[in-house]
Amino acid sequence: MYEPIRTKSVHSMAGPRPDVPHRSREEELDSQLAGYLTALLTVTDELGLDEAAARVLREIVRLRGAEPARAAADEDRDHHPELHHRAAAAAARALVVAEARADVRAAELLAERLEAHTAAQANLPELTGAR
Repeated sequence: MYEPIRTKSVHSMAGPRPDVPHRSREEELDSQLAGYLTALLTVTDELGLDEAAARVLREIVRLRGAEPARAAADEDRDHHPELHHRAAAAAARALVVAEARADVRAAELLAERLEAHTAAQANLPELTGAR
């Protein structure tokens, strides 16, 4: 009725497998933080906040060593509440990761950006229709 297993289990946790890429926790957090910062940069560019975008870009370059691809600047830059909401959400996610990796420099920038976008949302009228 019972036949013994003749092959090694695919679920074995005994040692690293050479066919699967592995990253350290620090590398994974760096990657996540750079991704969230890139999302924040995209929305910051859409809002036309050039000084803030430059500061976010410096953090991305510090983490990745290179600049991300960026869309061409749009001359019609409205400060829609939805853009500030997206920017605040990206900043909040990035702030959680920055704090997890104890990156004080990034955390300070992200807390500042989160506060700025939250304040902007409070000062702008609600978006009632499509953009």
